[in-house]
Amino acid sequence: MVNVKINEVRKSYGDLEVIHGVNIDIADGEFVALVGPSGCGKSTLLRMIAGLEPIDSGTIAIGERVVNNLPPSERDIAMVFQTYALYPHKSVAENMGFALKVAKVSKPEINRRVKEAAEILGLTEYLDRKPRHLSGGQRQRVAMGRAIVRDPQVFLFDEPLSNLDAKLRIQMRSEIKELHQRLKTTTVFVTHDQIEAMTLADRIVVMQGGSIEQIGTPLDLYDNPTNEFVATFIGAPSMNLLDATLSDGKVKVGGQLFDGPNGPDSTGKVRLGVRPEHLILSEDGLPMQVKVAEPTGAETMVFLRFEGQDVTAVFRERHTFESGQTIHLKPDPDHLHVFDAETGARL
Repeated sequence: MVNVKINEVRKSYGDLEVIHGVNIDIADGEFVALVGPSGCGKSTLLRMIAGLEPIDSGTIAIGERVVNNLPPSERDIAMVFQTYALYPHKSVAENMGFALKVAKVSKPEINRRVKEAAEILGLTEYLDRKPRHLSGGQRQRVAMGRAIVRDPQVFLFDEPLSNLDAKLRIQMRSEIKELHQRLKTTTVFVTHDQIEAMTLADRIVVMQGGSIEQIGTPLDLYDNPTNEFVATFIGAPSMNLLDATLSDGKVKVGGQLFDGPNGPDSTGKVRLGVRPEHLILSEDGLPMQVKVAEPTGAETMVFLRFEGQDVTAVFRERHTFESGQTIHLKPDPDHLHVFDAETGARL
């Protein structure tokens, strides 16, 4: 196992710069997720680590080696793609062992590694089958097995679960996490799904427009977002942002006052951030009109309107709400966030 160090990496296509001086230190054995909306540069950055995209400036080091000019085959990495990319005419065992065969590894050694990977992934009984006889989840396991047999220093995953249905995605998330806990191989995982990032990663890198917005543990990003983008991107449903004003350390919204930050930026227009689960039913709360209530069994999600703004609330307790009904919700004072209305930065 090794660490991965990305230092001031930049990438342009013609005059368009798509990666803007990115810096990330990934520790030995760490699982890091790159997350962000489509076009933020996360897959491009992963391909640069893999050697599939050249770097315009900066360095990428895997262990003690700077790998900028090394081909993918010499970086000691293994990549799992969004598409399974399996050979349809080869069996599961042949697909998993093909890279070793090309590398002229002995047949007994190939068989040993394939057998071990199959046991880890629960594929032993499928080794003689062709990919067309497997489910989507089983095919993705084969793709992962093909990476495991190479015993790489770094695993790279490029949105490997996006082609699976919802139930399989949850199952494969669990299997990938269990696999990492067993192998403890340094892993970089790209996804646009923040739930995948939250459940899998030791740390998350949130990207937007080719730059890093914030790096931190899942709960750190959830509890302490550095700006509005991170606050609304991390968490499902996302954080509510209410137009407000800040004066003398007090945030005013809907005629009510809440404690806010003091300091040189403690006046002016702001947005009060509150997560859906931190809105509490209270007679002295803010009046909000119910649009739709969605009971899911374990909780009830309610979509509301407040002073022309959309608001979402989540209740663990069971309530019955009617469309058009006015209810009063009070933000939990212990879980409030205040953001500058112009820059989006957290105050």
